[in-house]
Amino acid sequence: MKPPRFWSGEKAGALGNVAQAAFTPLSRIYEWAGARRIARTIPVEVPPFVVCIGNLTLGGTGKTPIAIAALETFNERKITAHAVTRGYGGSLTGPVRVDPGRQTAEETGDEPRLLARVAPTWISRDRVFGARQAGVAGAKAIVLDDGYQNPRLGKDFSILVVDGVAGWGNGRVFPAGPLREPVAAGLARAQAVIVMMPDADSDPDLRTLGLDELEIPVLTAWLEPSAPPPGGPLVAFAGIGRPQKFFGSLAAAGGELAECRGFADHHPYSARELAELRDLADAHGASLVTTEKDWVRIPAEHRAAISAWPVRAAFREPERFKALLLDAMDACAPKQLENRSS
Repeated sequence: MKPPRFWSGEKAGALGNVAQAAFTPLSRIYEWAGARRIARTIPVEVPPFVVCIGNLTLGGTGKTPIAIAALETFNERKITAHAVTRGYGGSLTGPVRVDPGRQTAEETGDEPRLLARVAPTWISRDRVFGARQAGVAGAKAIVLDDGYQNPRLGKDFSILVVDGVAGWGNGRVFPAGPLREPVAAGLARAQAVIVMMPDADSDPDLRTLGLDELEIPVLTAWLEPSAPPPGGPLVAFAGIGRPQKFFGSLAAAGGELAECRGFADHHPYSARELAELRDLADAHGASLVTTEKDWVRIPAEHRAAISAWPVRAAFREPERFKALLLDAMDACAPKQLENRSS
């Protein structure tokens, strides 16, 4: 879905204000139900160290690139790490290990295919079953991509990712706003926060985000390109949480944007839409470019004419990010030994 304008916190107009007010009773029910589920659920602990990369808002904040950075940190230290994810947008319920050579994007969703490039990745609607399967397969650490509001699986270290520009939107819980739960309640369960900024030159406004007095670490990160943009005129398209972030990054990196088209997050591209995009590119004498997350959702027969522009998470203090994960895992070692012997 595309988020309604009034979620952003900008002036919503009369209709937006009416919609926000109308949804408020539903938001209170949603908030109550979520808090009740978290309070009443006894988390299931598993032997591997579990780090959760989550957020408090609906839509993209950059969780998956951070999850990939966490997996790479464990890989660097020769720690066997697996990813576990729900597989949003895919048909598989799992637990099943991702095999991009045998499974389609319709089965897996997009994010698991990106995670599987870095480490063994499991799709499981039930995170506990997925984590157990990863443990049986040899995982010593599990990176949980999303699942912050799911209390079933015990987490040893939770990182919240927030968009430093969009922030918490209008500050209201779904459906009156973009929040999955109230900010204060969500922050209370986190061990660290990562603020995603547009680029390395941007500084987060921690006071506006309500993060200036937190007693947990607050890190700054951004997405930077792993390669230059394709040359020549470009028609860019993206179906992510905030397509404009992708378009802005392309332009900042020197991409010559002829036109941009945004779609809803996890949008499944039809043959007709892809044909229209090709026609649009032809009209501009341009080539098509999209995100890696979008590219893996495009049917294989259409990919040759479309470039995927790769980005990765970069940190202002990369060694601090790595130390947070590794120190937390070291502190968790007694729990792991106890669980393995029980």
